[in-house]
Amino acid sequence: MPVDATRRAGGTMSEPDRLARLLRRVALGLVVLLLAVSTLSAFLRVSRAGLGCADWPACYGRALVAQQRGEAAPAEGEPVLIARLAHRVAASVALVLILLMLAIALAQRPRARSAVAMTALLLVLAVALAVLGRWSSAARIPAVTIGNLVGGFVMIALAWQLARAPSSADHGQPTTALRAAFAVAFGALLVQVALGGLVSAGYAGLACPDLRSCGAQATWRALDPFAEPNLAGAGSGNVDGALLQQAHRAGAVLVALLVAPLAVVAWRRGMRGRAATVLALLAVQGALGAALVVYRLPLPLALAHNLASAVLLAACLDLALPSRR
Repeated sequence: MPVDATRRAGGTMSEPDRLARLLRRVALGLVVLLLAVSTLSAFLRVSRAGLGCADWPACYGRALVAQQRGEAAPAEGEPVLIARLAHRVAASVALVLILLMLAIALAQRPRARSAVAMTALLLVLAVALAVLGRWSSAARIPAVTIGNLVGGFVMIALAWQLARAPSSADHGQPTTALRAAFAVAFGALLVQVALGGLVSAGYAGLACPDLRSCGAQATWRALDPFAEPNLAGAGSGNVDGALLQQAHRAGAVLVALLVAPLAVVAWRRGMRGRAATVLALLAVQGALGAALVVYRLPLPLALAHNLASAVLLAACLDLALPSRR
């Protein structure tokens, strides 16, 4: 991490610098924890959907079908129970770190308003997700999953902003126009993340069997986050999900066409480290998305796709916000 420029006489770091460095270190720990929470949450979600089960795809949607029929849901295996416990512990520790970060940000003199605002927003999101989590495990509508997914990803992006130190690979700063363009890209990515959550929670992962075609049936009902997925039976997935899958694929193309040129402009303006990260993540996401279709939703690829989405969102916010340093 770069050494802070401002120091007191005798080479001792000043109190404001110590607090700023401490805030960055705690924020970096929070980023790691939030990535773990997001991955564990994704594991719980897709495991409940049936991904990774022995008789795939016969088990796809089995738990939801049982709920809809008033039957007992299949028993959770030991890996799911361990992941659920780890998720709760990690989320609780993350909340403690957020409170610590807010205290550090408030103690800084002069007070960094952006740091206080971001840590306060992190706290609001953490409390909101904790409340939403009460319904997550038994939720039958995709809106709950979307709220968890988008809220968690925004928290990761904000925590990374607080953790990030200037990179030696970057020799420029984005102009106001470029920041505004990346803010639009960040919004487009949030919409795409919401669509991805709708595909996952809406059991539409198998609606399009290959990269070129989709099932014949496509209805607007699948795009309603407050409507229960229409499952004909376990193994079928959402019989109305073709339009949803098509929307998610089209969204991926539109996001790439929006973000990639902006990253190239950022590269040319000297922000090579951040621009290269965005371009690499776009390529990784495209490859993971295609592989999910080709290999019919393997669990490791689904988790990797979730993780890369969170990191890409954070990388775009990094270029959308003005530097705090």
